[in-house]
Amino acid sequence: MRIFLLFFFSLLFSVPAFSADNDALLNQLKTEITKKDTYESAKQARIRQLMQRRSQISPTNYALQYDLCLKLYDEYKSYQYDSAYVYVNKLKDLSVSMNDMSRAYYSRIKLGFILLSSGMFKETFDCMSHVNPKLLNDSMKVEYYFIMYRCNSDLAKYNSDKYFSPDYLAASNAYIDSAIALSKQGSVDRIYYSGLRHVGSNDNYSGSQELSKLVGPGVPISMHLRAMITCSLGQSYINSNRRDEGIAFLIQSAIADIRSSTKETVALFTLAEQLYKVGNVKDAYSFVQLAKVDADFYGARQRKIQIGAILPLVAAEELNHSESEKDRIMMFLLAITALASLVILFLVMIYKQLAKLRHKERIIEDKNVLLKQVNYKLIEDAHIKEEYIGQFFKIISGYILKLEKLKMSVDTKLSIKKYDDIRMIINNINIKKEREVLYHSFDHIFLKIFPNFIAVFNSQFDEKDQIWPQEHEVLNTDLRIFALIRMGINDNETIAKILEYSVNTIYVYKMRIKAKSKNPEQFEHRIMDIKAVDSVE
Repeated sequence: MRIFLLFFFSLLFSVPAFSADNDALLNQLKTEITKKDTYESAKQARIRQLMQRRSQISPTNYALQYDLCLKLYDEYKSYQYDSAYVYVNKLKDLSVSMNDMSRAYYSRIKLGFILLSSGMFKETFDCMSHVNPKLLNDSMKVEYYFIMYRCNSDLAKYNSDKYFSPDYLAASNAYIDSAIALSKQGSVDRIYYSGLRHVGSNDNYSGSQELSKLVGPGVPISMHLRAMITCSLGQSYINSNRRDEGIAFLIQSAIADIRSSTKETVALFTLAEQLYKVGNVKDAYSFVQLAKVDADFYGARQRKIQIGAILPLVAAEELNHSESEKDRIMMFLLAITALASLVILFLVMIYKQLAKLRHKERIIEDKNVLLKQVNYKLIEDAHIKEEYIGQFFKIISGYILKLEKLKMSVDTKLSIKKYDDIRMIINNINIKKEREVLYHSFDHIFLKIFPNFIAVFNSQFDEKDQIWPQEHEVLNTDLRIFALIRMGINDNETIAKILEYSVNTIYVYKMRIKAKSKNPEQFEHRIMDIKAVDSVE
């Protein structure tokens, strides 16, 4: 039976194999996606800092204004087309103000880059046609040739036409050759361009060998350049039928794009396309949606068209997958029905047993809670009795000694018939003072047991209604009434006898105090919740 079930579910829910390393990389990519806002916040902070620096520079300081606008353009060029367009126009205006044709042409190169990134091929060719490479220095020429390479190469891929694409590819190869020739031997640019040249000529092995030199540890390249290199490596490996390795590099490229807050990105879209091809439709759909959001944010028209082409394919694959599963489901329908019946039967039995168990557990839990409360109350009562019994034994012992002395003194006076002295002795007994001593002892012992009583009591009132003892008092009458209640003496008549008030007076005291509290209905309950020290929780 177990073997049958394993065989059944392996057929029913089998998915294409995917390497464990790529699974780990995919998980890392998903983690980085959750941090997108953090990376973008850092980018926005850099942009604000550059804007602030620019606002502090004189508008007539054209050279410094140009440099800062160029830095702002660099922040925006692969992040947001509209903002990059604003700053590239400022670069053009500043070039005119400086009467510097070299910088004016360089500004057009920058404009060409974002036009190309936005998918406007005609506008890119028109813009770059006004650039005179002879007036550029070598680094500017390299950038000019690289953009012309990309423009022709991207257009060849976009058209994918057997008549026109070869001409565009030939032009792109010529431009990349010019960029390589002007790059320094052994430089990052030269290695990168050489790798792209090999890939463009379908020499994927040589291309991947060159590009791999730049992704090793210790190579000083920006995160954005790392994204472009790993993306090219990924496409190179895929072209060589090494899909797993290609997908690994595409994932790394997508991670680098996220860390550099790049919105004009190829990696995520290409990765989604490859995942779709290997059957990972769920992640493919998630990533293509994210690529669409990035393309919309940047304003990449070409990328939107590409994404719009693959989205229906992903949906169609889901539909095809569902249709193909129907036949296999029909084969095992009876087995599923029988198995489901058994499972339901066992579930019902287990559910009943669990229900009984849960009921018993609830009873035990309720009993434990009640036992804990009773135990706490017993410990608290024992603590209170211990304190008060000891103290009142002491007080009673004192009264017995006083009575003994009084008896001896009266006997003596009676024996010598000094009746006036007896009356004087009796008159000297101050009942009020003795009662105050009794209250004083009660108050001190109570606050020893409940040191937070006054603070918690007053927390139930607004500040203007709070009741605090005077300097010469430990507790006043109001506090003493509720101290007795906390001790468990709830009967108004008993409280009245202890405090020598009428029952009606005690009732009025309690009602007046409760009425001023924040929550009169819960007031006495809150008083009873005040904890004694050294009690067991």
